[in-house]
Amino acid sequence: MAAVRLGRNHLRWCDACEMLVLETDTCPVCGGKSREVEITPPGDVRPAFQHDIDLIRSLADRQFGEGSGLALIPEGRVVLLNKAPSLDRMDEIIVDGCTVATIRYDLGSGWKLINRMQSAMRIAPVMTKGFVVCDDGAVKFVQESKNLMAPGVIDAHPDIRYDDEVIVITKDKKAIATGTARMTASEMIANDRGVAVKTKWYKPEELHKCQKSYTWDQLVENNRAIIEKRRDEAVDFIRKNVEKATTPAIVSFSGGKDSLATLLLTLDAGYKLPVLFVNTGLEFTETVQHVRDTAKRHDLQLIEESAPTDAFFGNLVHFGPPAKDFRWCCKTNKLGPTVGAIMKNFPDGVLSFIGQRKYESEARHDKGRVWVNPWTPGQTGASPIQNWNALHVWFYLFYKKEPYNVWYTRGLDRIGCFLCPASDMSELEIVAGNSERYPQWDQYLTEYMETRGLPKEWKEFALWRWKNAPDSIRQEVQRITGREVSELTRQTKAPEKGPLIMKVQEGYSPCVIGYSIEAALSRPVDIHRLEGFGHILGKRVEIDPTDQWLTIDNMTVYREGSIISKAAVENDARSNIDKLFQLIIRSEQCVGCSLCVARCEQHALYMKDGRVEIDPDECIMCRSCLGPCPAVNFRATDSDM
Repeated sequence: MAAVRLGRNHLRWCDACEMLVLETDTCPVCGGKSREVEITPPGDVRPAFQHDIDLIRSLADRQFGEGSGLALIPEGRVVLLNKAPSLDRMDEIIVDGCTVATIRYDLGSGWKLINRMQSAMRIAPVMTKGFVVCDDGAVKFVQESKNLMAPGVIDAHPDIRYDDEVIVITKDKKAIATGTARMTASEMIANDRGVAVKTKWYKPEELHKCQKSYTWDQLVENNRAIIEKRRDEAVDFIRKNVEKATTPAIVSFSGGKDSLATLLLTLDAGYKLPVLFVNTGLEFTETVQHVRDTAKRHDLQLIEESAPTDAFFGNLVHFGPPAKDFRWCCKTNKLGPTVGAIMKNFPDGVLSFIGQRKYESEARHDKGRVWVNPWTPGQTGASPIQNWNALHVWFYLFYKKEPYNVWYTRGLDRIGCFLCPASDMSELEIVAGNSERYPQWDQYLTEYMETRGLPKEWKEFALWRWKNAPDSIRQEVQRITGREVSELTRQTKAPEKGPLIMKVQEGYSPCVIGYSIEAALSRPVDIHRLEGFGHILGKRVEIDPTDQWLTIDNMTVYREGSIISKAAVENDARSNIDKLFQLIIRSEQCVGCSLCVARCEQHALYMKDGRVEIDPDECIMCRSCLGPCPAVNFRATDSDM
């Protein structure tokens, strides 16, 4: 996956002081020149907490033997993590001023340590497994970017299996390359041809291993001037916007690190603004408590608006699990309560300070620092930390010595709803193992899977997170299971008869910018039959080759009955989905009256086996056929449209 640059890399290092330097090219301690630490964009670097360090060390020990973890990360080291593009999750590990390795979460197998030369050189002297011994004569060929061939192997740990991460060493335990095994250990030694190790990192490097250690408190003190410069600019921004605002000001507080930093900055600016917390009903228990404790600790008014008790679980019966591309829950549990809180407490409008940062996503990068909120009437948003990266935020929180959400210390790098479909598998695994709330969701998924006749892989790979999974996920799941995603998401027990009823959620989405309507039909639809009728509404009609969805212009219908309609204008989205629902009724519940056939002057419609059919090539989209229809006029009336 391609790296996305959302801002400057602010992670720097002073070799003379062996110290992390925030942002400035001059070391704040010795005055010497600092260097940029090479990391993968966008470079939203964050601290590794003890949970993260323990995970990294345990992976090193598991893959390369006891003691490898401490060799990789000695005691007392400050460690940073940088999330890099990957199929699920991958973090670069930064120690002693360089990226030494990565950890990657793979579907079906979990976490794995991926060595680079720096980590290989640290681990090689103490490793007791995961090694492949290279013949001296093959060393120069490996270091010239060639793979290690079987004839060049003189020994290998017997536990090595195909696709294992290995370190290639010489007879005297000098690391010369890292890579992936393409044979078992016995095959490497026995074969006289073929690739034994596909190398990834092989160019000789000087080992970066520091003698000095710093605590986070020491690093904060050493970088104090940069932190205070950032603070002062943000404080000035807050004061200017409050002074020119014609409406009251508040802080939107989600319980995450960014909104916490924003809240503290408003205090530094001399204001004690009300704090708005929208309790979606899907928050971690610890998040709710953290929000309340923070407001109480700083003696701030807390406006806590909660979603209705059954807003999520009560709607599951209609919409099914939310997905990255079907986020109906944003409207029921986030948008609705937010709008309600604003209208109730600030009917004339409000200036809301929000912890938004451009390093978080391309959408937020392109957003201004002050904006009128399109999905919350009367709200103007302003972000004091728009140009901060995660490391700025963490340095500031450490500088303020402010308690933060405990979930950051458990492995999460962002805090939201405990079952958010935008979560990676690695995050869901962390939540499942630590949240008292997750068993309820796990039980629902199991029951949904069983009642809909879905295979266990649907839940195992969290395929509920997409209506239309990306190609990368499809390919990986097929590689692991040998089955197509379209097969693994096919509901074999879903109701196929009965009147069609449609439930709808609509509005501007706080998760996916733009106006959208998410709807759910009471049963699956025949998208192949609907494809022909789709030409009545739009020029661009496309059906998925794997039979999972059908698109008609900016509307998508999924075979199990989910619908998404997007538009720049609210009325267009509503009008389009109303016409689409009428079309689905005609397609699915035709009573064979032939009224629409009689209205079609192009003869695109005709009767076959007692119901109407369409010849798309003859349809000119005049829509004369969309007149009175018994199936439409006498359809179920609780469509909620």
